[in-house]
Amino acid sequence: MTDPGKNFMQLAIGLAREGMNSATGGPFGCVIVKDTVVIASGKNAVTSTNDPTAHAEVVAIRQACRALGTYQLNGCELYTSCEPCPMCLGAIYWARPDKVYYAATRHDAADAGFDDHFIYEQLSATVENRAIPMLPLQRESGIILFEEWKLKSDKTSY
Repeated sequence: MTDPGKNFMQLAIGLAREGMNSATGGPFGCVIVKDTVVIASGKNAVTSTNDPTAHAEVVAIRQACRALGTYQLNGCELYTSCEPCPMCLGAIYWARPDKVYYAATRHDAADAGFDDHFIYEQLSATVENRAIPMLPLQRESGIILFEEWKLKSDKTSY
């Protein structure tokens, strides 16, 4: 009997290869599975769409959420050709799939020229020490907005 996880990973790797060879983006692919059925797929489209957020995982998450009519991917598994970068990792945690499987590691990606070590360093840096200046402005107005949110009776918490 064939392990379905291997088949799903091969689909993700195939998407990565397809995207790489058709010049839509880098060598990254992703499929999202629910109840052993692929409900979404994505390949890197950063350069073809001029969208730095068009990573394979984000493309697939957006497609899966549209297909399921929800912003949560409970009961789903994500198969990706490479360990998720910090942005994709954040999107994955917001989407909350049950599991993530990845083929290559972030170190393998770095060896191929996709090094996100700098971003990992920036995430642990204090706001004052980040490479891109991040400056507070009108905090009071932001706090008022959150106070309004807390009082809103028809909100959808997530």
